[in-house]
Amino acid sequence: MNKSNISGILIFLSFIVSIYSYFFQKELLLLSGMFAWSAFILLFSTLGNKKFLFILFILSFFAFMICFINDYKIDYIKVFTVNQYLLTLLIGVGFLRLIATPKKTKVKELPKGEKSFLKTYFGVHLFGSVINLSSLILVADKMYKKANLSSLQVVLLTRAFASDAYWSPFFVAFAAAITYAPNLNTFVILVNGLFLALIGFLITYMEVKKDKDFNIDEFRGYPISFDTLYLPFILAFLVLLTHSIFPDIKVIVLISIFSISLTFLVLPIKKSFFKAKIKFKNHILEELPKMKTELSLFLVAGMFGIIVGSILLGLNLTLPFENFDWFIASILLAIFIILGFIGIHPIITIAIIGDFLSGVNHTLLAVTFLMAWSTTVSTSPFSGLNLTIVARYNFDAKEIFKLNLFYAFKMYIVCTICLFLLAKYLNL
Repeated sequence: MNKSNISGILIFLSFIVSIYSYFFQKELLLLSGMFAWSAFILLFSTLGNKKFLFILFILSFFAFMICFINDYKIDYIKVFTVNQYLLTLLIGVGFLRLIATPKKTKVKELPKGEKSFLKTYFGVHLFGSVINLSSLILVADKMYKKANLSSLQVVLLTRAFASDAYWSPFFVAFAAAITYAPNLNTFVILVNGLFLALIGFLITYMEVKKDKDFNIDEFRGYPISFDTLYLPFILAFLVLLTHSIFPDIKVIVLISIFSISLTFLVLPIKKSFFKAKIKFKNHILEELPKMKTELSLFLVAGMFGIIVGSILLGLNLTLPFENFDWFIASILLAIFIILGFIGIHPIITIAIIGDFLSGVNHTLLAVTFLMAWSTTVSTSPFSGLNLTIVARYNFDAKEIFKLNLFYAFKMYIVCTICLFLLAKYLNL
């Protein structure tokens, strides 16, 4: 058994202990965090780009020294566990790939035209909302196998996937939002997010129809089988039903529990008990270590955010506004997006200001987080999505930025209008 396998076991133990500690013994959350950090240490040497993590570590050290010299209080348990439930959701939802990944169908020639565009868009979006980047890679691999990705294919892939961040409770963005704005209204978040995802699609559809350079009639897509799509809807129904009966239980915990429970239940039925056992084992030992990039980013960013937050609290800074309304939220959204464009991941920005803004309306704050995440992911050359497309499919990062920049501006205007309407609805 190698280091990667051991780290997979540690990540799984972190998941189990997080769930157990939530219901039975809160103090054990620190142990869960230690398992996650141990896995990170084991996987550190295998990480591709460590420069960014080193920068965060150095900044965290200097921030710690400022706290130490000025006797600012640091919540050390939070330092190691602040993003633990976010990671728990990421681990739990990862198991859904065993049962919700669409079947790979062999096609001699990729289907062409507007109908293919629509089916591919919704396929990437709907499956991406559950199995995340795996859905995009599944489709993009098929496209790239036939020819280099076209501008229209990249527009579809980036926007269809990124718009999941507006609403999907199975997405990391939602987990981050609920971690730093736990008192949000889930129903409002979902309705607002689905509306934004729909607007994002309509803007994209009108753009590609109007722009002759895209030539939608020659678009080559990949048809995803929708056979397993009922599973996420069952999961969503179970989560919402349980949350309505037990409103005190975190949605993020319910999603994690039902994700792995549904997998344990369905996989043996689909594959037989023996094959299911092998797949579970392989997922823990081989697949969980592959989330090393997300693991490292969320752990280190969480640590950095808590220490910087301790400085802000120690300085007794007051919020530079009296009311957190739509206007302030729109300014915050613009700052988030600009920072994302220059390479600062949304999770870092959220981690830094999350505690500082804990006293404002959590629903409006969470919506702002999700808007920033989605807009940044689709357009920023530094987002994990676009870095994947650049590295895996040899597409120019600057070209992705140019293709989606005006779309990002349009979505910012739409998001600002939504913030205004939401603030009125919330009486802010």
